[in-house]
Amino acid sequence: MTEKIVGFAQRPTPIALIGVGGIGKTSIVLTVLHNDHIKQRFGDNRWFIRCDKFPASRTHFLRFLSNIIGAGIENPEDLGPLRRHLSLKDMLIVLDNAESILDPQGPSAQEIYTIVEELIQFSNICVCITSRISTIPPGCETLKIPTLSMEAARNTFYRIYKHGEQSDRINNILEQLEFHPLSITLLATVAENNQWDTDRLTREWERQRTRVLYTQHSRSLAATIEVSLASPMFRQLGADARGPLEVVAFFPQGVDEKNIEWLFPTISDGQNMFDKFCILSLTYRSDGFITMLAPLRDHLCPKDPRSSSLLSTTKERYFTRLSVDVRAGFPGFEESRWITSEDVNVEHLLDVFTPVDASSKNAWDACASFMEHLYWHKCRLVTLGPKIVALPDSHPSKARCLWKLSGLFNSVGNRAERKRLLTYCLKLWREQGDDFQVALTLKDLSDANRAIGLSEEGVQQAKEASGIFEQLGLMANQADCLIRLASALHEDKQFDAAEEAASRAIDILPEKGEQLRVCEGHRILGIIYQSKDETKKAIHHFEVALEIASPLNWHTEPFRINLALAILFYQKGRFDDAHAPIQRAMSHAVDDPYLLARASWLQAWCWFNQHKPEEAKSQASRALDLFEKLGATSNVEGVRELLQIIDAQGVDSDVNVSPSKQYCLLCVLTVRV
Repeated sequence: MTEKIVGFAQRPTPIALIGVGGIGKTSIVLTVLHNDHIKQRFGDNRWFIRCDKFPASRTHFLRFLSNIIGAGIENPEDLGPLRRHLSLKDMLIVLDNAESILDPQGPSAQEIYTIVEELIQFSNICVCITSRISTIPPGCETLKIPTLSMEAARNTFYRIYKHGEQSDRINNILEQLEFHPLSITLLATVAENNQWDTDRLTREWERQRTRVLYTQHSRSLAATIEVSLASPMFRQLGADARGPLEVVAFFPQGVDEKNIEWLFPTISDGQNMFDKFCILSLTYRSDGFITMLAPLRDHLCPKDPRSSSLLSTTKERYFTRLSVDVRAGFPGFEESRWITSEDVNVEHLLDVFTPVDASSKNAWDACASFMEHLYWHKCRLVTLGPKIVALPDSHPSKARCLWKLSGLFNSVGNRAERKRLLTYCLKLWREQGDDFQVALTLKDLSDANRAIGLSEEGVQQAKEASGIFEQLGLMANQADCLIRLASALHEDKQFDAAEEAASRAIDILPEKGEQLRVCEGHRILGIIYQSKDETKKAIHHFEVALEIASPLNWHTEPFRINLALAILFYQKGRFDDAHAPIQRAMSHAVDDPYLLARASWLQAWCWFNQHKPEEAKSQASRALDLFEKLGATSNVEGVRELLQIIDAQGVDSDVNVSPSKQYCLLCVLTVRV
């Protein structure tokens, strides 16, 4: 950065360094002023003007400029009387903290802006501006000042702090400060002045966060931030302008630009307000979000979220948005994909407000809906799990939250935890006498038991669930249970009974409105016929299922059908034929790491059997990386064993693995298809 500025200055080209308070703009220009090349180029004609040290008026600015260049003109009205002196020698003039004179809402801003515009036209003068606002004269090379690198942050910290060794704990704090230079300097100064060792410093940081960034000489991060909030541009936004900033500070991702009007309905010109925040360097744009650096976030975030009426409005907006029923193939499903980009914000919102509303249904119902959104669109676990389990059994939302949480564990392959949560759920629903929810939970428990090899339990639970729905007259739900029953019977190798259950499910489903369940029925029939070695029938039902699923823009069901078809080809030794459905399956798994890992795992086996170890290793490594990130332990072990086999094949091309051994290593794939 310094070298680039030196290069501009030597030409000379006007430069503007823009960035949030404390980012290091002044330090950079001071370094430039004392650079050997700059000294050689400008000699003693290097001037540094602190623009916040005199009143922001045309008269004061011209008087100050006249004094530093030695013109001796007491009260110039414009640059006219100063032109001869300004033209005599090459000069470098730094206007530091220029936002104090160039703020468009300042009383003399336009007059001073015009003077600075005129000043940068001198061919012998390089004007260098540092400012928190981006409204600077045209023609300047504008440089946005970034935060420090990790190495630079460490060097800055340990240049001041001498009471501890370099530590990963300090690195973590520097990362949490997002490598903000002033924050790092203040933290090191406080720790050094108090002679804190690393343990004490870490404890104080965890306890106080940015409140610890206050030195005995009254330098503080808070004071630096408040300077920006006292600017004319910010004050012109009105007394309520701090509220939206607090909301941005509250959310880890900031605020989605597309949601400004939706989130802040009471703000008449929200887009303009957030543009001004960015101009003031209080916020910045990143991947479609308006966010801010962590030190500003810690300072501006409401200490008591309940006290912010604007944040409460925002919360209700999100809760309303979460309340829609999410189900593939039904209205609103595509619109609910918004969760994929805002899941971190929503999870933080729930993490803060569920303890506040611990005894009510509002926040916890939103929590259950959030997990439902994740299940369909972004399979991952949530940090809210322990809080859900800790709710009293009498809490009206606990059973539903446990139920949705079990689905997330299922989506990442942790079937044992899924069964434990569903068993807990079933107990709560039975105690409440809710037959409908009892039947739904029994249906899911049937699927969970089938997945862990307890097919007899799965059969009994599916039968009980089917009977309850039949008594309730809910034929579509009964058909759903019959499909689960068919799966459990298939796993128990009762193929004829499984075929009968799946066929009956398809028969009792209506022609319209239940395409997903009909599709699932044909997929299960395909798997049953595959096990009965009736390949033509199996392929027929897979193709029927694909025909139903393809136009409806589902991703999970087309994935399962294609993977089942690929496994059929794989088990028949038709490895070339297996690759096409695997690729189609992958195309439906781009947003689902668990599904993508399963498809990669199967493709690795295909390449292995085709004696292509490099291709096999590439796909297996991809699967391993995804499974490890998801914490899917059993899958990780299976893929690692496959990688060992692939490495052996790379040494000895005649390495083979028996079909039964391959089936054992692939069972986790087939059992969830």
